[in-house]
Amino acid sequence: MHVTALDWTIVVVSILISFVPALLLMKRAGSGTDEFFTSGRAAPWWLVGTSMVATTFSTDTPNLVTNLVREKGVASNRLWWAFLLTGMATVFFFARLWRRSRVLTDLEFYELRYSGKPASLVRGFRAVYLGLFFNVVTMAAVNLAAAKIANVVLGWPMGKTLAVCTVLNIAFAATSGLWGVMIADMIQFGIAMTGAIAAAWYALRQPEVGGLAGLLERIPAHSLNLLPDFGDWTMTLTVLIIPLTVQWWSVWYPGAEPGGGSYIAQRMLASRSEKDALAGTLFFNFAHYAVRPWPWILVALSSLLVFPTLEDIRRAFPYVDPGLIGHDMAYPAMLKFLPTGMIGVMIAGMLAAYVSTLATHLNWGTSYLVHDLYQRFLKPNASERHYVLMGRVMTGVLMLLAAGVTFVLDSARESFELLMSIGAGTGLIYLLRWFWWRINAWSEIAAMVSSFLLALGFFGAGKLGHPAPTHIALLVTVATTTVVWIAVTFLTRPTEHDVLVSFYRRVRPAGPGWRPVQADAGVGTSPDRLSEALLGWTLGCACIYAALFGAGSLLYGRTGQALFWTAVFAISTLGLVRLLPRVWGSGGGSHEPRD
Repeated sequence: MHVTALDWTIVVVSILISFVPALLLMKRAGSGTDEFFTSGRAAPWWLVGTSMVATTFSTDTPNLVTNLVREKGVASNRLWWAFLLTGMATVFFFARLWRRSRVLTDLEFYELRYSGKPASLVRGFRAVYLGLFFNVVTMAAVNLAAAKIANVVLGWPMGKTLAVCTVLNIAFAATSGLWGVMIADMIQFGIAMTGAIAAAWYALRQPEVGGLAGLLERIPAHSLNLLPDFGDWTMTLTVLIIPLTVQWWSVWYPGAEPGGGSYIAQRMLASRSEKDALAGTLFFNFAHYAVRPWPWILVALSSLLVFPTLEDIRRAFPYVDPGLIGHDMAYPAMLKFLPTGMIGVMIAGMLAAYVSTLATHLNWGTSYLVHDLYQRFLKPNASERHYVLMGRVMTGVLMLLAAGVTFVLDSARESFELLMSIGAGTGLIYLLRWFWWRINAWSEIAAMVSSFLLALGFFGAGKLGHPAPTHIALLVTVATTTVVWIAVTFLTRPTEHDVLVSFYRRVRPAGPGWRPVQADAGVGTSPDRLSEALLGWTLGCACIYAALFGAGSLLYGRTGQALFWTAVFAISTLGLVRLLPRVWGSGGGSHEPRD
């Protein structure tokens, strides 16, 4: 593609605008780990929510959506749309509990909730497992998407792209701390969405597409449908039944963790109150599922008409590394139709999405490795400035490792499926550990080991030419892991009673699962109501799904469906408006004391 001086100027200006917060907040970020990793627990809800949605919008996201649409149609996005059930559960069941826990990282939770050496073991193990392994694989998937886009748009080889991106991310993430990351996220999200909308606009204007009307005429109906073809049992099972019945509660995946976790928990812990944690997470789910998908979907559908096969992409971009070409490459291929200036906006937007995601993963992963491993087990009595320095060093190490792993991955979808399989079967623990006193540290260790070994086994078998269907691997892993951790729970000793009492006094979870502990805690019943949380979860899911499917129905010109979804949206939104003041009133106001 022909990138002009104007395009490069737009890119450079966007980088400078994004870096200003990092420079201004460098001194504050370096004052201590509380500021570096949780922004002093003073972030308002709108910044928390925007930062969450910016982090989950990266270079690999539109590539993944394009991959899904081109292979199995729009309905295949239900693989990740189903995670709304998880995200909305976090809003109403867990956001206030996380903020009430007052931990610095979600891994510190383990020694608050469990006791003895097993608690320390699971905290240290997950610091390495998530902060190093899982986090590096996730960042490598994002790097791979960035490399594919740069290869198409700029003609850069993967090595050059990774070198530039590594320097950029280390400089930004190591300098700014979480305050800088979140404020830059807000700026970068606006840039990224502008680029995504521009890409959809110009994709629809191509002669092969013929605008929105031409797209709807020329694309086969099965590719447009929001529901899978029920005549295809395998398709229905894999993209509708399993995601809605098993996947959403059983799979741990960054950004959609059952019970909240990773950088979502980090943002909730950084919130200035329980109300801000809940409202920010609610805003994130709405923007993530209802606002962002359709520009990407329109580009993906248009690509089916412009580049029907992978060979069409190869012919259009002969300079592109053949090893990088897959269906996910169709998204960056469609960017060739952007005019001068808009190419710069798109490059700036994709770069903004990329940096916001990587900066978050670097800060989050570093918080685990420094706070939950280095400070907890290796050097517990150093100064705050020393830990911040180690955080900046570890930021560089993680980025270099992620750059190296990038060369192993093939596609956005492969990375998505690998990460889901690694976390399969562990999700139920992360839901129940807040509400059932009997779960202990050994339960979590058993689940993680079982899930990890099974995922590696299936992944290795696939590489050796004996792949198992993804849905079969998922079901086997979930079933086996669930049996393993439940058995281990009842075969091992429960958490020490004093630790359970201390946890209940601080967090005060609702429900009958803590009755053996509640009487000794001496703090009365929980301020939360599970019935209100369940109603909020139901209304929230209905509201966001109605917005998502209603927008699709409008684009498709299906007036009857659009009116139905509009009615569902209006009723569920009214219900939320009436419910939220009751939920906030029971769980904490907006001016809690600083921790």
